[in-house]
Amino acid sequence: LPASAVTVGQPAPDFALPGLARDVQLSGSTGKVVYVDFWASWCTPCRQSFPWMSEMQTRYRDAGLRIVGINLDKKRPDADAFLAKLPAGFELAFDAAGQTPRAYDVKAMPTSVLIGKDGKVLWVHRGFAPEQRDELEQKIRQALGLQKP
Repeated sequence: LPASAVTVGQPAPDFALPGLARDVQLSGSTGKVVYVDFWASWCTPCRQSFPWMSEMQTRYRDAGLRIVGINLDKKRPDADAFLAKLPAGFELAFDAAGQTPRAYDVKAMPTSVLIGKDGKVLWVHRGFAPEQRDELEQKIRQALGLQKP
Protein backbone atom coordinates (compact mmCIF):
# COMPACT_ATOMS: atom_id res chain seq x y z
CA LEU A 1 0.00 0.00 0.00
CA PRO A 2 1.19 3.54 -0.61
CA ALA A 3 2.46 5.81 2.15
CA SER A 4 -0.82 7.70 1.95
CA ALA A 5 -2.39 4.66 3.64
CA VAL A 6 -1.65 6.31 7.00
CA THR A 7 -2.78 9.80 6.15
CA VAL A 8 -4.65 11.43 9.01
CA GLY A 9 -8.36 11.36 8.26
CA GLN A 10 -8.19 8.30 6.01
CA PRO A 11 -9.30 4.76 6.96
CA ALA A 12 -6.57 2.74 8.69
CA PRO A 13 -5.37 -0.28 6.69
CA ASP A 14 -6.92 -3.49 7.99
CA PHE A 15 -4.76 -6.36 9.19
CA ALA A 16 -5.16 -9.93 10.43
CA LEU A 17 -2.10 -11.33 12.17
CA PRO A 18 -1.29 -14.23 14.48
CA GLY A 19 -1.46 -13.31 18.15
CA LEU A 20 -0.59 -15.10 21.37
CA ALA A 21 -3.82 -17.07 21.68
CA ARG A 22 -5.79 -16.11 18.57
CA ASP A 23 -5.54 -14.03 15.43
CA VAL A 24 -5.63 -10.27 15.92
CA GLN A 25 -7.60 -8.14 13.46
CA LEU A 26 -8.24 -4.43 13.17
CA SER A 27 -11.63 -4.98 11.56
CA GLY A 28 -14.35 -5.34 14.14
CA SER A 29 -12.94 -2.48 16.23
CA THR A 30 -15.53 0.05 15.08
CA GLY A 31 -16.71 2.02 18.07
CA LYS A 32 -13.37 1.60 19.85
CA VAL A 33 -10.30 3.80 19.81
CA VAL A 34 -7.34 1.66 18.70
CA TYR A 35 -3.71 2.46 19.48
CA VAL A 36 -1.55 0.35 17.15
CA ASP A 37 2.11 0.21 18.16
CA PHE A 38 4.84 -1.30 15.97
CA TRP A 39 7.73 -2.66 18.05
CA ALA A 40 10.71 -5.00 18.00
CA SER A 41 12.91 -6.69 20.60
CA TRP A 42 15.92 -4.58 19.61
CA CYS A 43 14.04 -1.27 19.98
CA THR A 44 15.36 0.56 23.06
CA PRO A 45 12.46 3.07 23.32
CA CYS A 46 10.04 0.11 23.20
CA ARG A 47 11.33 -0.91 26.63
CA GLN A 48 9.98 2.39 27.95
CA SER A 49 6.74 2.37 25.98
CA PHE A 50 5.57 -1.11 27.05
CA PRO A 51 4.86 -0.30 30.72
CA TRP A 52 3.14 2.94 29.66
CA MET A 53 0.93 1.16 27.09
CA SER A 54 -0.01 -1.48 29.68
CA GLU A 55 -0.99 1.31 32.05
CA MET A 56 -3.05 3.07 29.35
CA GLN A 57 -4.84 -0.18 28.45
CA THR A 58 -5.76 -0.77 32.09
CA ARG A 59 -6.81 2.83 32.67
CA TYR A 60 -8.92 3.29 29.52
CA ARG A 61 -10.11 -0.23 28.59
CA ASP A 62 -13.58 0.42 29.97
CA ALA A 63 -13.75 3.73 28.08
CA GLY A 64 -13.24 1.87 24.78
CA LEU A 65 -9.46 1.80 24.25
CA ARG A 66 -7.85 -1.17 22.52
CA ILE A 67 -4.06 -1.28 22.30
CA VAL A 68 -2.47 -3.66 19.79
CA GLY A 69 1.31 -4.11 19.75
CA ILE A 70 2.57 -5.50 16.45
CA ASN A 71 5.95 -7.18 16.73
CA LEU A 72 8.24 -6.98 13.70
CA ASP A 73 11.02 -9.37 14.75
CA LYS A 74 11.99 -11.91 12.10
CA LYS A 75 12.46 -14.58 14.80
CA ARG A 76 9.68 -15.16 17.32
CA PRO A 77 12.08 -16.24 20.13
CA ASP A 78 13.54 -12.70 20.07
CA ALA A 79 10.08 -11.27 20.76
CA ASP A 80 9.39 -13.91 23.41
CA ALA A 81 12.63 -13.02 25.25
CA PHE A 82 11.63 -9.34 25.25
CA LEU A 83 8.15 -10.20 26.55
CA ALA A 84 9.60 -12.38 29.33
CA LYS A 85 11.26 -9.24 30.70
CA LEU A 86 8.52 -6.74 29.79
CA PRO A 87 5.12 -8.44 29.70
CA ALA A 88 2.42 -6.69 27.73
CA GLY A 89 -0.90 -5.80 29.33
CA PHE A 90 -2.45 -5.40 25.89
CA GLU A 91 -3.03 -7.45 22.72
CA LEU A 92 -0.04 -8.64 20.75
CA ALA A 93 0.30 -9.61 17.11
CA PHE A 94 3.30 -10.87 15.18
CA ASP A 95 4.29 -9.86 11.64
CA ALA A 96 7.66 -11.42 10.79
CA ALA A 97 6.90 -10.94 7.08
CA GLY A 98 6.66 -7.18 7.54
CA GLN A 99 3.50 -6.60 5.52
CA THR A 100 1.72 -4.45 8.09
CA PRO A 101 4.56 -1.96 8.63
CA ARG A 102 4.68 -1.44 4.86
CA ALA A 103 0.95 -0.75 4.79
CA TYR A 104 1.38 1.73 7.65
CA ASP A 105 4.57 3.27 6.24
CA VAL A 106 6.55 2.61 9.42
CA LYS A 107 9.85 4.48 9.26
CA ALA A 108 10.95 4.47 12.92
CA MET A 109 10.65 2.23 15.94
CA PRO A 110 8.37 2.36 17.68
CA THR A 111 5.68 3.90 15.49
CA SER A 112 2.20 4.35 16.94
CA VAL A 113 -1.00 5.03 15.07
CA LEU A 114 -4.10 6.26 16.87
CA ILE A 115 -7.29 5.17 15.11
CA GLY A 116 -10.65 6.73 15.92
CA LYS A 117 -13.95 5.02 16.63
CA ASP A 118 -14.83 5.41 12.94
CA GLY A 119 -11.72 3.49 11.81
CA LYS A 120 -9.91 6.58 10.52
CA VAL A 121 -6.36 7.56 11.40
CA LEU A 122 -6.28 10.36 13.96
CA TRP A 123 -2.56 10.64 14.61
CA VAL A 124 0.78 9.02 13.81
CA HIS A 125 3.69 9.19 16.25
CA ARG A 126 7.23 7.98 15.70
CA GLY A 127 9.51 7.11 18.60
CA PHE A 128 8.82 7.21 22.34
CA ALA A 129 10.35 9.15 25.21
CA PRO A 130 9.14 9.33 28.82
CA GLU A 131 8.50 13.08 28.51
CA GLN A 132 5.97 12.36 25.73
CA ARG A 133 3.70 10.21 27.93
CA ASP A 134 1.38 13.04 28.97
CA GLU A 135 0.95 14.31 25.41
CA LEU A 136 0.21 10.80 24.13
CA GLU A 137 -2.28 10.18 26.93
CA GLN A 138 -4.06 13.45 26.09
CA LYS A 139 -4.42 12.30 22.45
CA ILE A 140 -5.96 9.04 23.68
CA ARG A 141 -8.31 10.88 26.06
CA GLN A 142 -9.43 13.22 23.27
CA ALA A 143 -10.09 10.30 20.93
CA LEU A 144 -12.15 8.59 23.64
CA GLY A 145 -14.16 11.78 24.13
CA LEU A 146 -12.96 12.19 27.71
CA GLN A 147 -11.93 15.79 27.20
CA LYS A 148 -12.30 18.49 24.61
CA PRO A 149 -9.43 19.02 22.15
